[in-house]
Amino acid sequence: MKTTLDEMQAFIAVIDTGSITAAAELLGQTTSGVSRALGRLEEKLGTTLLTRTTRRLQLTAEGETFLAQARAIVASVDAAEEQIAARRGIPSGRLRVDAAMPFMLHVIAPLVAGYRAQYPQVALELNSSERYIDLLERRTDIAIRIGPLADSTLHARALGHSRLRVLASPAYLQQHGTPGNVAQLQAHALIGFNEPDSLNYWPVPDSAGNPLHVTPALAVSSGEILHRLALEGVGIVCLSDFLTEQDRERGELVQVLPAQTLEVRQPIHAVYYRNTAVSARISSFLDYLSQAMAKAAYTQ
Repeated sequence: MKTTLDEMQAFIAVIDTGSITAAAELLGQTTSGVSRALGRLEEKLGTTLLTRTTRRLQLTAEGETFLAQARAIVASVDAAEEQIAARRGIPSGRLRVDAAMPFMLHVIAPLVAGYRAQYPQVALELNSSERYIDLLERRTDIAIRIGPLADSTLHARALGHSRLRVLASPAYLQQHGTPGNVAQLQAHALIGFNEPDSLNYWPVPDSAGNPLHVTPALAVSSGEILHRLALEGVGIVCLSDFLTEQDRERGELVQVLPAQTLEVRQPIHAVYYRNTAVSARISSFLDYLSQAMAKAAYTQ
């Protein structure tokens, strides 16, 4: 009896997600169904593909060999299906998108329902990384990158830009006072990033008229954490408009030193490998995202 595509997909999903339960959620199946599929696969192959403990799953040598072949087979079937769908002008297949958590939450997530309604045959997989990732290693189709680009091996599509502002909550300013100049600003509790240090250049002038480099009193790894701390009145932050537009409209965050703020805008790009043809599903997502961003207030 030959193995089936469903069994191979179940096996791959278990490896990619790290557990049978997570694989079942990804595939929209029951845990028992995925477990049975793995059992049937091993029985047909006459070998053990995974060793199971209470804490982890480990590939056997045979499992590693079969995994590589299974990935190739499933990818080939996906490509064939996509070619047929492309002839009908219908984007389809899995699309893996990676972005930093703030951009994922505040820009991409609100657009998902509309995109899926327009392109129901595209299976979105959304992942979040604060650092730049290796697209091939993470099996990612598109990565959203904010700031200057340096990697020339990637295709890049400009999606827009977002202005940087220095911000604080009204509660913080009421308790600690509102700085009237850059020198007074530096005496406040400034919250910034622990890495990369390039994110700690704020859009207010130093003595030479360049963006001010700050040494954070409190350093964090994520823009979303920075955002939350600002709303809680912990200190003064520098964040992008795409993350804070609604907070400023509601008065939950206010701009500090607006008259002295430099015009600094972060470019936003989508990147993918140069040696990868842009498929219909990638084009459909980038078109949808760029059109939505063009209408957003934070890009104006």
